[in-house]
Amino acid sequence: MARTRRTKATRVWLWRWRRNPLRRHSDSVEAWIVLGIWTLALLGGSAAGQWALRSAEDSIASRSAEAHTVSAVLTEDAPKTPGVTTSGTGGDLVWAKVSWTSADGATHTGRARVEPGGKAGTTATVWTDGTGKLVSEPATGTEAMLESAFAGVLAGTGVGAGVLLCGWLVRRHLERRRMGEWETEWKQVGPQWRKRLTG
Repeated sequence: MARTRRTKATRVWLWRWRRNPLRRHSDSVEAWIVLGIWTLALLGGSAAGQWALRSAEDSIASRSAEAHTVSAVLTEDAPKTPGVTTSGTGGDLVWAKVSWTSADGATHTGRARVEPGGKAGTTATVWTDGTGKLVSEPATGTEAMLESAFAGVLAGTGVGAGVLLCGWLVRRHLERRRMGEWETEWKQVGPQWRKRLTG
């Protein structure tokens, strides 16, 4: 059944391109619009995906280049067991309040992820950026690759879907217009057919 539908759709599509006395100007326009929409969706989606992939890679590389480790001191006892996340699994690290000194000599405090069970006054390694603010640990090579790929796929799919949606709206407008033209023509031809049928 699905194969029959596909064959019928292919015949209708080819009918719009072939020379045919029944083909209207709007059929030719729609055929070109469909071709343009699919071309634009594929090329635009691909370009957007590549751009998003490169942007994500650059952003991750920039963040990784700025992040570096510093030695911090726990200002409170760290929890002994990691908390359970919404996915039902616990991480290896826990959140605790720490204090550290940035490269310019300023002292900072904040909450960072540290090893569980640490006592106040013990040292911990934390990640900071160029301004001395706490940042998350940079993504590993695999994590960075997955994050970049996800951004690329999301952007490419979004652009492609947007183009296809616009094309669908244009085709609906053409369909409504075509139906209006048919209705107008039928108002002119219909009475003549009725006269012939009724004699």
